[in-house]
Amino acid sequence: MTFRRIAVLGVAVAALALAGGPAHAAPPATITTATISPGALMMTPVDGHVTSACTAAFVFAGGDATYLGYAAHCAGASESMGLSGCREPALPVGTDVTIVGSDGSRTAGRLAYTSWGTMQRRGETDPALCLHNDFALVELDPADAARVDPTVPVVGGPTGLDTDGTRFGEPVVSLQPQGGETSVKQGRSLGTSGGGLAHRVETRPPGRPGDSGSGYLDGGGRAFGVLSTLFTDGSATNGVTDLAHALDYAGTYGGIGPVDLVPGRRPFRLRD
Repeated sequence: MTFRRIAVLGVAVAALALAGGPAHAAPPATITTATISPGALMMTPVDGHVTSACTAAFVFAGGDATYLGYAAHCAGASESMGLSGCREPALPVGTDVTIVGSDGSRTAGRLAYTSWGTMQRRGETDPALCLHNDFALVELDPADAARVDPTVPVVGGPTGLDTDGTRFGEPVVSLQPQGGETSVKQGRSLGTSGGGLAHRVETRPPGRPGDSGSGYLDGGGRAFGVLSTLFTDGSATNGVTDLAHALDYAGTYGGIGPVDLVPGRRPFRLRD
């Protein structure tokens, strides 16, 4: 399977547009009681005027740290981005990221790892790796760790990490609450490519700008990917970074040590 005519899915918005809601909006919930979970809105500053708005995938843990994962291109340092993580500018580790829960509450995180920056530091040139390794981790303040629920809202899980890829026709599901449409999107895998580094998935509707970074589960509730791209060839399908490979690369080269997926607290159930 060849990956052609694709576009990254982060959405850049004016920082002022996200500074506050309409006058009639309810006040945000108290920061100390709100829950942080997959599907949270991740706001990353591109520059002094533009912020990238993406979606959190899953919860991860390594050492004493708790992380939310999303796509590395969401932490790109340019409004106009190409597809190669080995060439596109990346924000530095330590960049502040604002995490917005479904109740509107906000908390601060810190960019702890980006595959784009790591591949550039290492001088990677493999085309498949440069294209498909699109993954980043945002470290939460230790004070916020108790508020984290790793469960994917609505569907439950993840039940674990998928390590053998997806086969053609295998059911897939993703939580994508930022687009204003159906928050839970179900469909099927169209198989893997790039030596297992990526999956092509078909859901109705597909993932759109703002959904970047959202996590994908297989039919058994195992986490297998992170939303990276939208195919613009008329197929309305998405490219998804393989999570097992992305985690292995992060743990080996990211400077933060091994990082593991945190399973959900409630059972997974694929909706009818």
